[in-house]
Order: sequence, then structure tokens, then C-alpha cells
Amino acid sequence: MDNKQLLMQCAKELFYAKGYDAVGVQEIVDRAGLTKPTLYYYFGSKIGLLKTLLDTKFSEFREFMKRFVRSDERIEDVLYGLATAYFDFFEQDREFYMLMMALFYSARENEAYQAVKPYVTEFYELVVQVFESASYQLGNMNGRQRQFAIGFIGTINHYLLLQCEVNPGQRTDRAQIAALMKQFMYGIFS
Repeated sequence: MDNKQLLMQCAKELFYAKGYDAVGVQEIVDRAGLTKPTLYYYFGSKIGLLKTLLDTKFSEFREFMKRFVRSDERIEDVLYGLATAYFDFFEQDREFYMLMMALFYSARENEAYQAVKPYVTEFYELVVQVFESASYQLGNMNGRQRQFAIGFIGTINHYLLLQCEVNPGQRTDRAQIAALMKQFMYGIFS
């Protein structure tokens, strides 16, 4: 692992464990066994480090998600695929997922919230596009694509956040994801 990756890994672990605001640059470089000038060389600042961490982790997720937009598959299959990708993202790096959620629920004026907001917004807009492209399948949508997207994302995030508390370390299997999506779809079609 090179110095840049090491700093990102150490920062992620510290931000996850203590919160972004509670961690200083010195603590990050101490954990990495490096110096402040090294961090500043790669990232410019602590917020630069956070932005790079977010962009790096989210870029893979972004590309995978885009394939679900404008799909002509059944909406049930598209949402199951989207949910599975989201659960896989969670399973690959629970610390990052939990950090992202914590940042998103922080104070609106906080620089960490400002850093994560574009990524959460981008994901939300992708899900809205999924519902918009499936509007011909959902006769009761009536312009409620944004509400459906919020409900879909909220259902998944709430499930994952509770999963971390109730069953830490346990993987969610595909049958559980399918059941969750079936329940969500029941709400849409009822």
C-alpha cells in the first residue's frame, strides 16, 4: 500500500471510529507513521483527504449503479439488482458505508456534510431515474418517482443500519434482499 492509500485507510478508520470532526491531521499521520507534509502533499487538507476518500470509494459504486438506469427489464428485477449492488457495497466496506451515513446525518453547515452530500444526491437521482424509466410499468406512479426513490433508499438504509446493530458481522443473503424488495414492491403496487 502506498502512502496515499495508507493515509486514506487510516483516515477512514479514524473518521469511522471517532467522527470526522474529532480527528485531527496529526492523529491521522501518526497512525499512518507519516508526516503532515505528506498528507498535505497528497490531499492539501483534512477535507481534501475526505473528499478523495469519498470519490475513490464512490466511483466504483457509481459505475455499477448506472447500468440499472434506463433498463427495460421488469422494475422488480431492476430494483432487486440495485438493492443487491447496494448491499454488496455495504458488505465490501461496512466502515465506509457507516461513515458515509454518519456524515450525511451531520449538521448541514459542517464541511463533512458538504463533502458527502453530492454523492448521496447523485445516488438518489440515479434511483429517481430508475423509477422514471419504469413509469410505463407502474401505472400508479403519477409523478411520485421522487417519493418512490426516497422510500426505496430509506428502506435499504434503515435495514442496513439495523443489521449492523442487531446482527453485526452477519451477511445479508440474497433471499433476504429478495424478500425486502418484494415487501417494497407490494407497497408500490397496492
